[in-house]
Parts: sequence; C-alpha cells; structure tokens
Amino acid sequence: MGRWLGIDHGTKRIGIAVGSTADGVATPLAVVAARPWEALVARLRERIEQYGAEGVVVGWPLNMDDTEGPQGRLARDAALRLAGELATDIRLWDERLSSFAADQALAGLFTRKQKKARQDAVAAAEMLRGFLAADGPRCALRPEDAEPSEGP
Repeated sequence: MGRWLGIDHGTKRIGIAVGSTADGVATPLAVVAARPWEALVARLRERIEQYGAEGVVVGWPLNMDDTEGPQGRLARDAALRLAGELATDIRLWDERLSSFAADQALAGLFTRKQKKARQDAVAAAEMLRGFLAADGPRCALRPEDAEPSEGP
C-alpha cells in the first residue's frame, strides 16, 4: 500500500494533493505555478520524496461524451512529459466534475479570492479520491497508452 500524488493540471496553476491506497484518504497540499516547467517538475520531485509517493496521477478532463478536448490534450501532454522526467509511475484519471465538487466543498467557507487560491488543490484531492476508490493504481491508463476519441 502506498501513497500517490494527484495533480489538477492547468495552464496557470497546478493543484497538488496526496493520498493513500491504504485508506483512500486524499488531502489537498498546495497550488503551484504551472510555469516554468522545470520549477514545477522540481516541486513534484520534492513532494514525491517528501511523501514517499509511488506515483503521480494527472487529472484528465474528458468531455461528458468521453472525448478529449483541448484541455484534455494539454493534461495528457503534460502527463507524457512528466513520465519522461520523473522516475515514478504516471497515470491519467478522468477528472470530470472534480472542479465542480471542489466548488461545492468550498462554498460559503471563503471569500472568492481565498476560494480561488485553494480550489485547484481541492480539485486534485477530489480527483485523487476517485482514483484511489476505483483501485486506480491497478487500472488507470499510463499517458502513453491513452487514445481517447477526438471531440468536435
């Protein structure tokens, strides 16, 4: 049983969460800048080492009809790059509605600015919970194996 990092990929910000396969609990950790890429990779390496993570799962925002749109392509491309740069298992996991769930979890608790600062990490935790609950380490796709249908 191990730990996994979950990331909610964005073009400006990346939400990071950590979770355990032993109990399925996922906790938001941080929101970091998406650029520069080298700094992001260094931060992920630090978190992998800090938490003894056996892998990283990247949220894959598919469309409701299971096709991959522009954001899904960006997330899959980022996962492919991470697979080439991090010496750990990288997986993709459908993150549909994780941002909506994060919004619901934060509703009424913070100002708009405070909520925005936490939302990506909470979305990463929501996605990671789903990954852990579905035995994602055993069944989730590696980015090099992902071949989604194209959206309109």
